[in-house]
Amino acid sequence: MKSISEIIKQFEPISLEEMDEVRLLDRVDIKYMFNINQLAEILALSMSFYRVLTISGLRYGRYETRYFDTPDYEMYTKHHNGKLNRYKVRFRTYVDSNLNFFEIKFKTNTGRTQKSRIKYESKEFKIDGESELLLEKKTNYYGKALNEAIQINYNRITLVNKNKTERLTIDFGMTTIYKDSEQEIPNLVIAEVKQDKAQNSAFIELMKSKHIPTTSMSKYCLGIAGCVQEVKTNQFKSKLLYVNKLCNSNV
Repeated sequence: MKSISEIIKQFEPISLEEMDEVRLLDRVDIKYMFNINQLAEILALSMSFYRVLTISGLRYGRYETRYFDTPDYEMYTKHHNGKLNRYKVRFRTYVDSNLNFFEIKFKTNTGRTQKSRIKYESKEFKIDGESELLLEKKTNYYGKALNEAIQINYNRITLVNKNKTERLTIDFGMTTIYKDSEQEIPNLVIAEVKQDKAQNSAFIELMKSKHIPTTSMSKYCLGIAGCVQEVKTNQFKSKLLYVNKLCNSNV
């Protein structure tokens, strides 16, 4: 089997401008986790159905994401407790293009994901000015009430199906940074199918054929559960055990 880099070079490219047709800021998401050793084969089997986002010749990019939460981790706790109508608040940096965005994700009570974002020019990641206005418009939180909770970095491959009705993000090489500690999760891959509404998907069918189940564990919750001692994790125990099993698998 060829390497991941060799395989994604064989995908038909799609430009950032073409990707604007598939922004999907209001969507349904389906998420999967699997071991990095399975990624090359999964990409190879997906090649006929998807194009790969290509920017300045790069077919995957490095992302840095800084998540914000209340001091008692209210947003994390709502996800842990299975509450809908919940938020994630973050700054995202596209390292290769040196672009920063302030983003708010809202999971509705119907299970849809709605994302709002604005470009952020400052190198200091503080919720103020336009970002604070967006936060107050879209949520019931205030900028001063939120602190940076954790930073999560990873590589991302972005695929778009050839009908331009679906985006697929594949994240790997994940590192969590909490206070002064840094933890790598090198063997974990998190893939997410994003669609306007549930419909046929070559990737979903591929996951079924590989017996890879869906999961609702986010990178943020995974990072907080693994790094912060005082938060609840009991509802995530089976998922954390599953992640640990995946990371230590010899698949």
